[in-house]
Amino acid sequence: MSSSASPVAQSINIEGMTCASCVGRVERVLAAVPGVDKVSVNLATESARVESSQPLDFSLLAQAVDKAGYHATPELPPSAPAPVPAAPTLAHPTGGRAVVLAALLSLPLLLPMLLELAGVHWMLDGRVQMLLATPVQFWLGARFYRAGWLALRARSGNMDLLVALGTSAAYGLSVYQLFASASAMPHLYFEASAVVITLILLGKWLEARAKRQTTSAIRALQVLRPESARVRRGEQDVEVPIADVRPGELVVVRPGERVAADGEVVEGASHVDEALITGESLPVARHAGDRVTGGAINGEGLLLVRVTAVGAESTLARIIRLVEDAQAAKAPVQHLVDRVSAVFVPVVLVLAALTFAGWWLATGDAERAIINAVAVMVIACPCALGLATPAAIMVGTGVAARYGILIKDAEALELAHRITTVAFDKTGTLTEGKPSLVALEPAGIDEARLLQLAAAIQRGSEHALARAVTEAAATRNATSDGAVAAAAPVATDVTALPGRGVAAIVDGTRLILGSTRLMQEEGVALDALSARATALEQQGLTISWLAASNAPQPAQLLGLLAFGDRVKPQARAALQALRALHIQTILLTGDNQGSADAVGKELGIDRIVANMLPADKASTVAGLKTGDACIAMVGDGINDAPALAAADVGIAMSSGTDVAMHAAGITLMRGDPALVAAAISISRRSYSKIRQNLFWAFIYNLVGIPLAAFGLLNPMVAGAAMALSSVSVISNALLLRRWKPDHLKGQA
Repeated sequence: MSSSASPVAQSINIEGMTCASCVGRVERVLAAVPGVDKVSVNLATESARVESSQPLDFSLLAQAVDKAGYHATPELPPSAPAPVPAAPTLAHPTGGRAVVLAALLSLPLLLPMLLELAGVHWMLDGRVQMLLATPVQFWLGARFYRAGWLALRARSGNMDLLVALGTSAAYGLSVYQLFASASAMPHLYFEASAVVITLILLGKWLEARAKRQTTSAIRALQVLRPESARVRRGEQDVEVPIADVRPGELVVVRPGERVAADGEVVEGASHVDEALITGESLPVARHAGDRVTGGAINGEGLLLVRVTAVGAESTLARIIRLVEDAQAAKAPVQHLVDRVSAVFVPVVLVLAALTFAGWWLATGDAERAIINAVAVMVIACPCALGLATPAAIMVGTGVAARYGILIKDAEALELAHRITTVAFDKTGTLTEGKPSLVALEPAGIDEARLLQLAAAIQRGSEHALARAVTEAAATRNATSDGAVAAAAPVATDVTALPGRGVAAIVDGTRLILGSTRLMQEEGVALDALSARATALEQQGLTISWLAASNAPQPAQLLGLLAFGDRVKPQARAALQALRALHIQTILLTGDNQGSADAVGKELGIDRIVANMLPADKASTVAGLKTGDACIAMVGDGINDAPALAAADVGIAMSSGTDVAMHAAGITLMRGDPALVAAAISISRRSYSKIRQNLFWAFIYNLVGIPLAAFGLLNPMVAGAAMALSSVSVISNALLLRRWKPDHLKGQA
């Protein structure tokens, strides 16, 4: 695989999988397709995600899946209508209809056993029993024979093979007893085979209904996609399909409508409900110049929006993609399950054979030996093993997305529960990220000229401090007589110096604007303003220096600029929530020590490290990863990307840059630091559910199989337990849907 090329991911739907053994077989055949680098198959979504260095022909993947005994279909694009499922026919009843038919045929077979409990002795004629059991066995149970045969043909085994063998043994023994026994009423087991199939069909139907609930978060997000948009073309507003909207066009959003696409408001004012996208419970105000997200619901005002992104590049599409990727991925703990599943069915078949041989040799009773072997095959449940982890991951990532927490992959979800230390960036993460220019201190030039030069260098930059400078200059120009504006200089050769500042040529002079570290590197003497700078830093302000640095002439200090930035209102509660989770907090910032100390002390942060370059942040985070420590880094800027990548778990604020979000395993859709504790909380709850599910899946088999082998389980009880195991695992995972972040629990 080429390391330079980005992997191409392709999702396909897989029909016919029933258990963890099926998952393993599909993964093996897909991994063997030339060009495939990585495969992840999810039983809960009945899908596969294939990664390759180059796009693959779907037909190659479909052929491999078909040879393994399953059926592959391409995943439909979001805009495509959902396929209408085929109606059940008399030849192939499915779902609830098959369960009802099986129950109606099995109930008369079960009735004598129920009457026996009431002291009534009555038995159906043996031929009537066979007449009722046969359609259940070979018509309604045909799916088990088909899937079991395909597994055998692929030299493998699955749940269907166990059910087919077990129920066929009970049915075959009953037919033999009926026609070979001299007794008028031989001991028959038609009710066992029929009821086992009925119970397993019921379990699979309940399982399918429960699995649909695990994907509710994705469906809720997909519903937000508008189908059309009202585009202003010339003097007219024309309604067009959303696929025909292009970036740069103007979209009209009426009160109560969904915003058709990502964009910037150019006219109008309103409140916009973004709850299902960002998790923000209250509508947010939007005015001209503000950004809006496609899928959000417009409130009371008419908005004219200039489109910035549509289709796959829209925020909503990216959110859906992130959630789907997370739900399709495998958690590291799943690899243990995969190893067990690979040998599960062969081991069960060996145990069933040993059970039969042991009972037959010990008692000479072949009938009892067969029934106990049947119970062993029926109680064994690889389905619960296959569903334990993906069901919890799907529900956990889905409910997290509902509250604005996007978990990129299952590994991040699993790792986050072990977090012991959270390192925070300062600006834009714990503070508002909207600093204002508080003070100007010139050295050798006047105050107006100092601001002019700084604004010239920063014009065009998106950095928060740059915006503060340009806004201050614009305000001063607006209140002046125009002379200042007329003399505004133009900067050329502007160069960003990551983590330190910026350099540019203004009026033929090389100017540098940035941190104390930058000034020291350039040999700028700061003595003239050092006392004033110290006093401003002690007030919690951020200092930037402006100097002329034209070698070989000595560098000359021109002045300093002091910026103030407010701590976010939610930051204090967010840090308290982390302390309640027994998590240590660290502040890593490129800002000066005084400003960092002011914020750190206000929020009660355990450790404060200032004056850091991006590489310093990354190395500090890497150095914290010792022993059992699990480190999370929270940031929002390009400068934070190396540290986010170096951490065990990177957590990016979506109010920041795309670079930061790509480097992070978790993205917070709101710039609310309280979501950090919430992300850790949902990770802990999800991992707890994974462990619970795996415990129940293993315990069903570890307890049930020996009980069946020792003759302590009736096949019908074994069938009920098998059906119940899968349903209980998914139901346990669905309890995660009740989760709510602690800071929102008091809200309606």
